[in-house]
Amino acid sequence: MDRAGNLYGTAYAGGYTGGNCAGGCGVVFKLTRSHSGWLYTTLYKFTGPDGSNPAARVVIGPNGSLYGTTVYGGAANRGTVYNLSPPASACKTALCPWTETVVYSFKGGSDGQWPEYGDVIFDQAGNLYGTTPNGGDPSCFDSCGIVFKLTPSNGGWTEGILYSFQGTNDGAFPYGSVIFDNVGNLYGTAEAGGAEGSGTVYELVPSGGGWTLSTLHSFTYGEDGAEPYGGLILDQSGNLYGATEAGGSESGGEAYQLTPSNGGWTFTPLYGFTAYSGSFAKLAMDTSGNLYGTLASSETTEVFRLTPSNGGWIQTGFPGSAGGYPFGSVILDASGNVYSTASYGGTYEKGVVFEIAP
Repeated sequence: MDRAGNLYGTAYAGGYTGGNCAGGCGVVFKLTRSHSGWLYTTLYKFTGPDGSNPAARVVIGPNGSLYGTTVYGGAANRGTVYNLSPPASACKTALCPWTETVVYSFKGGSDGQWPEYGDVIFDQAGNLYGTTPNGGDPSCFDSCGIVFKLTPSNGGWTEGILYSFQGTNDGAFPYGSVIFDNVGNLYGTAEAGGAEGSGTVYELVPSGGGWTLSTLHSFTYGEDGAEPYGGLILDQSGNLYGATEAGGSESGGEAYQLTPSNGGWTFTPLYGFTAYSGSFAKLAMDTSGNLYGTLASSETTEVFRLTPSNGGWIQTGFPGSAGGYPFGSVILDASGNVYSTASYGGTYEKGVVFEIAP
């Protein structure tokens, strides 16, 4: 969401259907509030060489343009990082396309491949950071993924590898994004690996011109959960929050918190979701400390809220008939309205964007 309240997002399929894009290579779209409804505009249709199938959200960069990733497409069909810029002059219709630039095209070796759910992020110097769940060190059993950095250089971008996962105690397959704390350390999740093979929460600290990884928590599939796809959020006190897709006290995934404690981190399970629920998404937090997320396995759209209460957390569910299987994260506006997407449903059963108002 931009400062004017416009919404931006991606659709994994649809759009251009030529070349190798039989089901459509995917689009980036914009929703603008108009009277009592919303006006939909397709900003860009991917064609394959410029990227294909964007699974991650777009982010607004320092220059006001949009950045994101595609799972496939690019020079080697291993995915891209892209930039979308609005028309240089004021557009008098809703059909003016934006200009796409491929920031980086993954080669599929040590540089990574097939970036999926994780958003890219910027540091204060304008460098881009992200993850790919595949590629990296070939000695890992399935090339277990990387954390990368893209640095502006001579009108282009240069990739650097911050870390290649080994698939052991460090984790494997980082699907989610990384986030910064206020001193420049990075935090993220890996879907597999760790001491029990059920995923990890990790920290990357700048060290001697490189980065050093520490495993903050290894999931066990028990009450702490398993398969943390969605990444993390950080509150003002430095606590980390996330959710898993599986495991936990009720076998349907677990919302959790990591708290800095005596030079280490204390892991606390917050709420266990019922079997066959699970969350692929990053959580969101409002100004009162309530957590929001989506349950991806629900056949009807379900957004949940977790409210702290007497040392525990109370879940409130918001099921709806707008669609089903919401894989994406939620965002909140200043009025407390919740926005997200569902992969199915709508007039044509191709998915919906929905709003939940308090």
